[in-house]
Amino acid sequence: MFKSLPLPLSDANATAGGGANAFGDLPEWDLSDLYPAPDAPELAADMDWLEAECAAFANDYQGRLATLDAAAMAECIHRYEKIATVSGRVMSYVGLRYYQLTTDGARAKALSDAQDRITTYTAPLVFFSLEFNRIDDAVYAALFSAGDLARYKPVFDRMRATKPYQLSDELEKFLHDSSVVGAAAWNRLFDETEAGLEFDVQGEKLNLEATTTLMQDHDRAKREAAAREMARVLNLNIKTFARIHNTLAKEKEIEDRWRKMPSPQFSRHLSNDVEPEVVEALRNAVVAAYPRLSHRYYRLKAKWLGLDKLQVWDRNAPLPTEAPRTIPWDEARATVLGAYSKFSPHMAEIALPFFEEGWIDAAVKPGKSSGAFAHPTVTTVHPYVMLNYLGKPRDVMTMAHELGHGVHQTLAAKQGELLADTPLTLAETASVFGEMLTFRALLDQAKTPAERKTLLAGKVEDMINTVVRQIAFYDFECKLHAARAEGELTPDDINALWMSVQSESLGDAFEFMPGYETYWAYIPHFVHSPFYVYAYAFGDGLVNALYAAYADGLPDFQAKYFAMLEAGGSKHHKELLAPFGLDASDPAFWDKGLSMIAGFIDELEALDAQGV
Repeated sequence: MFKSLPLPLSDANATAGGGANAFGDLPEWDLSDLYPAPDAPELAADMDWLEAECAAFANDYQGRLATLDAAAMAECIHRYEKIATVSGRVMSYVGLRYYQLTTDGARAKALSDAQDRITTYTAPLVFFSLEFNRIDDAVYAALFSAGDLARYKPVFDRMRATKPYQLSDELEKFLHDSSVVGAAAWNRLFDETEAGLEFDVQGEKLNLEATTTLMQDHDRAKREAAAREMARVLNLNIKTFARIHNTLAKEKEIEDRWRKMPSPQFSRHLSNDVEPEVVEALRNAVVAAYPRLSHRYYRLKAKWLGLDKLQVWDRNAPLPTEAPRTIPWDEARATVLGAYSKFSPHMAEIALPFFEEGWIDAAVKPGKSSGAFAHPTVTTVHPYVMLNYLGKPRDVMTMAHELGHGVHQTLAAKQGELLADTPLTLAETASVFGEMLTFRALLDQAKTPAERKTLLAGKVEDMINTVVRQIAFYDFECKLHAARAEGELTPDDINALWMSVQSESLGDAFEFMPGYETYWAYIPHFVHSPFYVYAYAFGDGLVNALYAAYADGLPDFQAKYFAMLEAGGSKHHKELLAPFGLDASDPAFWDKGLSMIAGFIDELEALDAQGV
């Protein structure tokens, strides 16, 4: 129930890059709203308070939760929420500073030390969820049926759903104490290894971000050079990446076995408050749609590029008719805020402070974390957005995506620390909706059929990356964890699993260069948050259905949309979608979203037939 550090966006939408100020005056974070400085007395005071309060909380409540009346339980929960807020504020500050410069030893040490201290301080709180889940069902229902406690019932319902998978109090405390040298340590090794990678592309020394962005360059030779250099450098480090994945997958298998989790994916579904059969329906619908989505689109793209077969460096290549263009920061800002404002001025008002108050860190800098993310910090402060802005059209869409998260997180903050966090399946709703609004605004401004084709093709590629590619990633993870349960995996074993899903999902338009089999190694989600990736596909399908309702003129759509975002994690997806007439548990629901992608490809085929 304590907030985790931010997670960089996967390569579904990630941008990449080089210089810092070639695109205008790029903003940097002002983290002083969290703490004035790493040595600030306020930070030290909060650490001291946490140590004392965690001990006092355990002393006051351990062994007594089942005896508390409604007023005492409410006070207990408020104290627990305050601990979550203060610890979240500390970890957000040290975590965001670290992501700004992951190669700085002092920042890495500050993060590690804070994790160690907070893990130690909060160890006495392990009893809380265990003891809470042992409260008799009838007593729990009566306590949480009315008043202040009723508001908290959804979050504790989710906690109590973990009851069948709890271990003994002693084992739970051991897992809590050892977490800093388990997954957290391997996560950090991954981050530091990735941030330290150096690529030599046509004589230029580049980081990972700059190298991946070259695979969107107009110059095919440059794209190929970047792709081959990616393969070379990843292969040099493949044993380290394989060790990280082997260890984390085995650690997860051991914990899942002890908890009697029915599958490696189940804990993710549980935390997402989504039924396994809903995820399975999504996965099956997307896989069945591969031929009419990715396979069909990439055959078109091969034709447009004049190629018999696409290579991996052609996957995100611009179309030949697309003029190279660098989009200045101010234009990108105006485009996104304009699209938001057209939907609702209120949405643009919420997004504006991100640009003006130091809530965005936009420039690409040596040692800065790759990708992009929006981190909500704590509900008493505000979110922060990280970008790696290089003026590409996809960078504008990434801005729209992350600001959508920021708007969502801002609106949900009124729920308080325990209820604001949205399950990952719904956490991508506002971000993908923000992208869709921006895309539709650009499409409406298209002056020629060729411009419309370029925009449609770019959107289809983004949607394929968000839906098809992420479900392929999910299948890769499922295969990886199943195979690791049978024994240690060599790098070649993992490579083979990666290639098995790539050919299936991308289709017969592709050839795969030697070395592409290592590309699994740089994707952070597999390390930081296993099985996270289906949330992107969930969010895209959901947004397509939502946008269709908006386009069809559903009455009071904006009010319903903001109410959904404001709900945060206080409602199940069935409750949140009911006002829109949508139900994600209906298998046909996913076909509606996939049909929107297919419809865009239909239009591209029609334009192609007209010689556009």
